[in-house]
Amino acid sequence: MNDQAPSVVSVDDPTLDELCAKLAEYAADADSAPRWPQRQMDLCAQYGVYRWFLPREYGGLGWSEPELLQGYYRLGAACQTTTFILTQLTGAARRIAASENEALKRELLPPLARGEQLATLGISHLTTSRRHWKRPPLLATETPAGFLLEGTSPWVTGAVASQYVVLGAETEDRRQLMLVLPLELPGVEVKPPLELVALSGSCTGAVECHRVEVSQRWLLAGPEPELMRKGGGGATGGLQTSTLALALARAAVDYLLEQARLRPDLAPVASRFQEELELRHAELMELAAGGSPCTKEQLRQGANSLVLRATQAALAAAKGTGFVRGHPAGRWAAEALFYLVWSCPQAVMQANLCQLAGLEQ
Repeated sequence: MNDQAPSVVSVDDPTLDELCAKLAEYAADADSAPRWPQRQMDLCAQYGVYRWFLPREYGGLGWSEPELLQGYYRLGAACQTTTFILTQLTGAARRIAASENEALKRELLPPLARGEQLATLGISHLTTSRRHWKRPPLLATETPAGFLLEGTSPWVTGAVASQYVVLGAETEDRRQLMLVLPLELPGVEVKPPLELVALSGSCTGAVECHRVEVSQRWLLAGPEPELMRKGGGGATGGLQTSTLALALARAAVDYLLEQARLRPDLAPVASRFQEELELRHAELMELAAGGSPCTKEQLRQGANSLVLRATQAALAAAKGTGFVRGHPAGRWAAEALFYLVWSCPQAVMQANLCQLAGLEQ
């Protein structure tokens, strides 16, 4: 890491424009193959991005929630793959910061803030993935020294480049817990990344635990019933997914506006999309500030609909050229499909399906 690189200290910092331009330059490469985008992650470390999300006492900058979402919004319009990875890395770091394990916070958070080490998330099996299974996908058995882990966390981003996974697990009686899993422990197996339709550079794949012994000192929260619905580092359901969807929609809308300056027939379409994007972004920022213009689920439904339509409109405007690999419009359209499956609650999924089927809700 280049310690002399400029650090983005606020959302209004012009250095953020510089970082976004560099990420946009590498965006196509990051999306194309399950190959870790080390260059992009180094840039995030150099520009101090990891510091945005953590308290000052651990080397962070302590940005507010509206500031963080604006940061995600800017980065997401430049490179979806990099920004999605960031949601997982910073989500893990923030869960450590929210825990009551003070010793672990002092040990792990400063190097995470500097980007010298990486921690990622493995919690999907406790939220939206594999909840229908009779047996917990990742079973934790309490031992005198801590926990014995057996099973799989199926959707873990960037484990191939991380030192830790903030992992969710369940006991036999379905109490939930969250702990930090050092990936170097005996019995931990990081599976090869999956080849995804888009965002392949996120290197998302399974982490398997084969009778892995984890000591009590790595525990963040639990075991207790419904931990993921509560605070203390276990809460889910934030606004970042909607933010990234709107960021991708912004890239497509900006392209439509640019094309409309050359092709007046596109102007009404581009203007309509711009109006809708501005409305959704205003709703996002009001929710982030504690207002209630709509529910989080309604915003997610609107963001999903917008990103799918805007990216397809950009592809249509680009015509055949947009369907050639390497053109951003084709990449955006593929990336938009991710929002049909990423952290998608049942109500949001149902709304997506009804819209696709032309059914009234």
